[in-house]
Amino acid sequence: MIIIIRNGKQFGPYDEDTIKQYIEDGKILKCDKCIDCTDLDNVITVKQYLKDNGISVKVKSAGSIVNQLKAIGRDIIIPHEFFKKEILLSDKKFILLAAIGLLPSVIGFFIQSEWLMFYFVSLYFSIIWSIFFYNFFKTSQVSWKTATTIFFMTQIFIFLLWDLTGLVKLNPFYNIGEQGGLFSRLIFFIMGVGFTEEFVKAIPLFILIARAKEPMIPRTLVFYGLISGLAFGVEEGVQYQISVNNQLEYQYSFFANIARLTYLPFIHAVFTGIAGYYIAFGNLYPKFKKSLYVMAIAVPMILHGLYDTFNRSTFISIIFLIIPVALLMIYLRRTSDLKAKLR
Repeated sequence: MIIIIRNGKQFGPYDEDTIKQYIEDGKILKCDKCIDCTDLDNVITVKQYLKDNGISVKVKSAGSIVNQLKAIGRDIIIPHEFFKKEILLSDKKFILLAAIGLLPSVIGFFIQSEWLMFYFVSLYFSIIWSIFFYNFFKTSQVSWKTATTIFFMTQIFIFLLWDLTGLVKLNPFYNIGEQGGLFSRLIFFIMGVGFTEEFVKAIPLFILIARAKEPMIPRTLVFYGLISGLAFGVEEGVQYQISVNNQLEYQYSFFANIARLTYLPFIHAVFTGIAGYYIAFGNLYPKFKKSLYVMAIAVPMILHGLYDTFNRSTFISIIFLIIPVALLMIYLRRTSDLKAKLR
């Protein structure tokens, strides 16, 4: 007697004639596993069992290809649900898959403006990052409506403070520039670039926490911080793609454009995710709000500035890409410890 095992489930036991009949009918597959009841410790495939016992079995055919297709029916090619749009439109996975997979072709077909082309391609990658972040950091408090609002709110602040008014240039550390020695570069990138960019990215988070109708847990605000950082990465990436990157040779501009679409928005997101972590704790424990809000800007701006300073040294810059990601995950892992300390 033989026991058949398929995907961890046992069937039988069956005698040899039943096994042969089931194989001919396609009910048992030769790749199924089996156990001879006389040797329960020896698990082999049905194919091996047949070979060991000199048994020849041929699977019956359902006829010609045409006959087989007739028996199966056209539903296997064009299911009847295909013609019912209400079924497709109610399938969130279908909509998400189609949107992510086909959006680039829509962008290329309808958009001719260089700026809009870069913007929507950057937006496309941001959507993918957002879905990734959502699956990593989602909480019951997370709302896609709020996330979308924060995304575009950040870009509005960038437009107002950089493009329209140029108010960011009021930061005196911008005047130092990045052409000096190591110390001046550190000051420029930390106090100039780092402080300004991280502060602007955090503004939507401060607004959100001030208008919150319930206490936001740290992971919630980390997610919204990631979204705000992505928004900044998109806007900055487009500006570089239509200006600086266009001046580079093809192979360098290609990589620079890919970087502006992928890991640079990601690292901007991580910086602001760290800010969201501190802002959330500042709101939950108002006695420590001042120091935690300062840390919300200071920690990301230092990490940001260090990365920018050593960006010309590939190996060191990679270290300063890994550090913020590691810190964010460690922060989230020790949330309970920090809550206990602040209590």
